[in-house]
Amino acid sequence: MNRKGRKAKLILRYFHGSRRYFICAAAASLLTTALNAVTPQIFRFSIDQVLGGNEYGFLRERLWIPGLAVVGVAALSGISMFVSRMCTSRAGENFAKNMRDSLFAHVQRLPMSWHDKNQTGDIIQRCTSDVEVIRNFVVTQLLEVFRTVFLIGISFAMMFGMNRKMSLVVLLFVPVVAGYSAVFYRLIARRFTKADEAEGELSTVVQENATGVRVVRAFGREHFEMERFREKNEAFARMWIRLGTLSGLYWGVGDLITGLQVVAVAVLGAAEAVHGNMSVGEFVAFASYNTVLVWPVRGLGRILSDMSKAGVSFERVDYMIQGEEERYQQSCVAGEKGLPQCMDITFSHVSFAYEKGKKVLDDISFSVSQGQTFGILGGTGSGKSTIVQLLTRLYELDAEENSGCIAIGGIDIRELPLEWLRQNVGMVLQEPFLYSRTIRENIAASAPEATMEEIRQAARIACIDEAIMNFPDGYDTMVGERGLILSGGQRQRVAIARMLLQKAPVMVFDDSLSAVDSETDSMIRRALKERIKDTAVILISHRITTLMGADRIMVLREGQMEEMGTHAQLVQSHGIYQQIYEIQMSGDDRRTLADSTEKKKNAGRAENAPSRLPGSLSAEIKEAADGRI
Repeated sequence: MNRKGRKAKLILRYFHGSRRYFICAAAASLLTTALNAVTPQIFRFSIDQVLGGNEYGFLRERLWIPGLAVVGVAALSGISMFVSRMCTSRAGENFAKNMRDSLFAHVQRLPMSWHDKNQTGDIIQRCTSDVEVIRNFVVTQLLEVFRTVFLIGISFAMMFGMNRKMSLVVLLFVPVVAGYSAVFYRLIARRFTKADEAEGELSTVVQENATGVRVVRAFGREHFEMERFREKNEAFARMWIRLGTLSGLYWGVGDLITGLQVVAVAVLGAAEAVHGNMSVGEFVAFASYNTVLVWPVRGLGRILSDMSKAGVSFERVDYMIQGEEERYQQSCVAGEKGLPQCMDITFSHVSFAYEKGKKVLDDISFSVSQGQTFGILGGTGSGKSTIVQLLTRLYELDAEENSGCIAIGGIDIRELPLEWLRQNVGMVLQEPFLYSRTIRENIAASAPEATMEEIRQAARIACIDEAIMNFPDGYDTMVGERGLILSGGQRQRVAIARMLLQKAPVMVFDDSLSAVDSETDSMIRRALKERIKDTAVILISHRITTLMGADRIMVLREGQMEEMGTHAQLVQSHGIYQQIYEIQMSGDDRRTLADSTEKKKNAGRAENAPSRLPGSLSAEIKEAADGRI
C-alpha cells in the first residue's frame, strides 16, 4: 500500500466513534458558508431594488426589514457555526484519544529490539506532539479545506452571475496563490522534518537528565548537561527561526498578492459601474464576495503549509505502527501439544547476536530441572543477561539461522503463548524498575488482587518488611520516580517481593542481590530456599558465595560456556571459577568452609557448629556448606 493509502487508512481507523460528529461538523460548516453567501445578495437587493427602484416601496419605507433579514441570517450562521465547532471538538478529541490509546497499546507489544533502536524522548513526542498535529489537521484543517472549496465554488457562482469579466480577473489570482503556496509547501516540509527531529532529540536530553539526576549530581556533570542541552536547544531554535523566516516571507508575499487582487476588483468594479455594465448593488456584492474569498484562499495556503507538518507527523506515527509486534498468541503447534506439564528448562546449542556477525552467545547448552537451582557466573559482556532475555523472549532466536532451541517442559518456547510464558517465568533484574507509586502498589504490580497479608509475606521473604515498616507511611510510602527514595538494595528487595508475589514456577535472579550486604544476601537466599522448593531457579551473580549452593554452576566467557559443574567440582578444576574463588575468599574463609562441610558429613550438625569467623561472612559460608543456599 502506498503512502497516501496508508494515511487514509490511518485516518479512518481512528475515526471510530467520531464519524457522526465529523459529518455533523462538515454539514454545519457548509451551512454557515451558504448563509454567509446570502448576506451580499441581501445588500445587492436592498441597494438596487429597494433604494434604487420603484417596485418595493413597502420595504423602502420599512428598511428595518432588510436589516432584520441580515441579522436573522447572521444568527442562523452563528448557531450553525456553534454546532460545527462543538462537533469538531468532540470529533477531534475522540480521534486523538483513539490514536493515543492505540499507539500506547502498540508500544507495549513492540519487541525489545525495536525499543533498543528508538529513544524514549522521541517515542513520547510521536505519541503526543505528532498525534496533536495530526488531530489538528484531520479534524480542523481538513474540514477547513472542504469549507474553502465550497466557499470558492458558491462565491464564483454568484460572481459569474453578476459580471463574468471581473470574475475571470479574480479567478486568475487563485492559481497564482495556489502555485505560490505549493512552492512554500515543499520548502517548509523539508525544514519541518528537521525541526521535528530536533525536538525529539531535545526531549530525549531532558528525559535522560531528569531520569539520571542523581548520577548527574554525583559526578558533578551539571555544567556538561547544561551545555549539552544548550547545544540541542540552540539547534532547535535555529531551525524554528528559519521556519519562522520562511513563514514570514510566505505571508508577506501573500499579502502583496491579495492586496493586488482587492485593488484590481475595486478599480475594475468602479469602471464597470461607471460605464453601466453593473449596478451599484452588484458592485457592493461583488466586492463583498471578493473580500470573503481573500482570506480563505490565503488560509488554504496556510493549510497547505501545515499539511507538510501533518505529513511528517503521519510518517513518524506510521513508523511506529509499522513496527512488528511480538507474537502473543500461541501457534498451532502449541495448541496440539498443549502447555508444558513440567517447568524443566533446556537450552540446546543456543547462539544469538544482537547485531549480525557479532555473537553474544555461541553454542550454549544446559538444563535446569524443576526444583533445581542453576547458577551462572561470568564477566561483563559474557552473555549472562542475554540468556535471561532469551528465556522470556524479550529477544527472539533467529529462526532462519541455526540458532538452537530453548524449551520448557520439552516444548519450544517459540511455540508457547507469550503471555503465558511471562506469567510463568518471574524475573528480577540487577537494576529493577519501580513505579512512582507506593511501595504496596509496586509489590502488588505482579498480582493486583493480592491481599495485604500476602504482600507482607512476600516482603518478609525478601527481607524488606522491617525496613518498610520503619517508614512513616509504611507500605503507603511513595517511592518517587524510579524508586529514588529507596537505596539500591531496598529497590532490589522490593523487586524480589514483587516477583515472589507472582508465584511463578520459574524464577530468575539476574544479579539481583548485588546491592545488598552479605548478611542480607544470606538471609534472603535462606528464606527463598524454604519458599521455592519446587521452583526452577536461575541465579546470576558475581559473588561466589551466592552461587556455591546451586545444584550446578555454569561459567561464561565471551559468550561461550567455559566450565560447568557443582561448586566443589569447579573449585578443584583449577579454571576460571577456582581463580575467582581464590580472589573472593580468604584463606580463613576456605578453611571454615571445609571445616563446616566435614562436620556436616561426620555429625550432621554443621548448622549448630561454632564458627571461627565473625559476622555475616561466617554465617554465609556455614549455610553454603550445609547446602541450604
